[in-house]
Amino acid sequence: MKKSISILALSSIVLLTACSINGTEEEKKPVDPTQIMIHGRITAELTDAPNVPPPVGDRRAKVVEVSLEILEKEGELADGVKYVYWTFGGQVPGKFIRTRVGDEVKVTLKNNPNNKLAHNIDMHAVTGTGGGAKSSLVAPGHEVTFEFKTLHPGLYIYHCATAPVGMHIANGMYGLILVEPEGGLPEVDREYYVMQSEFYTKGKNGQPGLQPFSMEKAIAENPDYVVFNGKVGALVGDNALTANVGETVRIFMGNIGPNLISSFHIIGEHFDNVNVEAGSLVNHDVQTTLIPAGGAAMVELKVEVPGTFLLVDHSIFRAFNKGALGMLKVQGKEDEKLFKGKIEEGVYHPEGGAIQVTNPAPKASIAASKDDRITLGKQVYLKTCIACHQQNGQGIPSAFPPLSGSDFLNADVNRAIDVVLNGKTGPFTVNGKSFNGVMPAQVLTNEEVANVLTYVYNNWGNNKSEITPSMVAEVKNQ
Repeated sequence: MKKSISILALSSIVLLTACSINGTEEEKKPVDPTQIMIHGRITAELTDAPNVPPPVGDRRAKVVEVSLEILEKEGELADGVKYVYWTFGGQVPGKFIRTRVGDEVKVTLKNNPNNKLAHNIDMHAVTGTGGGAKSSLVAPGHEVTFEFKTLHPGLYIYHCATAPVGMHIANGMYGLILVEPEGGLPEVDREYYVMQSEFYTKGKNGQPGLQPFSMEKAIAENPDYVVFNGKVGALVGDNALTANVGETVRIFMGNIGPNLISSFHIIGEHFDNVNVEAGSLVNHDVQTTLIPAGGAAMVELKVEVPGTFLLVDHSIFRAFNKGALGMLKVQGKEDEKLFKGKIEEGVYHPEGGAIQVTNPAPKASIAASKDDRITLGKQVYLKTCIACHQQNGQGIPSAFPPLSGSDFLNADVNRAIDVVLNGKTGPFTVNGKSFNGVMPAQVLTNEEVANVLTYVYNNWGNNKSEITPSMVAEVKNQ
């Protein structure tokens, strides 16, 4: 398939086909979307993230009926952490809505009678007062309907705008609506729906139990969680996005905030095309794209090598410490013309192979005792392991397994050594929870492997084993 080029790059306006008058071509004129004829009525197919409805294609403009039910429900924000979400459709983010320019969209908003609060909807695709919010305020047990015409192609946020607006947004009330240009978007092999958001809780990150919303943290713009698709680990392991080598992938990427700008990046890949802020401007060959709070972007890439590629907010502590991390798993044949991996390993000597010093100090990297090994191992851990497995070995739920009290580690020391030396690909189970990620092989000396594993085994409730360089060498030789 030819590389996809977004139609939004060509124009943000729909153009008429030129016609010939007296042997000359009439100048092309933009179509007035308000004058586009309506041909029938359809019920919108709505989907939960990361799925999207089928493309609009070249269908004619229609009345598109969209029905959204507001549900206030408890869900899981992170492993062991519960939260009461306010939702459009029972999931966070809300349903993906797909339309085309010139459609008349009829939105019916239903507030479940078991809810406690009134809500409404502000759709950024609407040209009208409050984006529809003023016309859609609805109490529990009631429903309301309003209509609007899609005038501008693009990818738009929708969210609740009931006071306090920030609280309703922060609790989960948001989603995306796509307005395709006339004729539709170019065909790609796969499309996905991803949305970044923040959660502000009374408890600290990872504190178990039902966590209430913290207005103080929200006002201070200090989120405990920054996540994709409503929870930590929503796009990792078995829930990762998937593709095959050679396919084109389009991601409809939204960022509701409510406070932070997203620096969206895929580690090990590049965006061939980016519709900046989901408008008509297209950038090519982009590494990281900024998405403002309350904004969106449409990114396209062709995946050319197999592997697990991490989706992150490259404000990187958000990814590895607050949850803004997902996976794109690509299957297919390796191509060494594109990527060979590690082809050589050695030791770097800045001053040359024979460093001469006066009264040399003892080598700090060689442990004389188990206590030395633990101390040196902590240094290796803080440089190499902490981003994924965290300060106290708790890991990142559904993405990186815990090292604290790990039945996987404590059951087999040699297996643990092998994982550090050679890496490991899931699926596997740690402490009764499934993981399906990738740990790459670590470039460490035998001494460093022994030290860091001894540090791990002698902390966080593990079995106090001491690993020696000779044990590492034995596993390496096997």
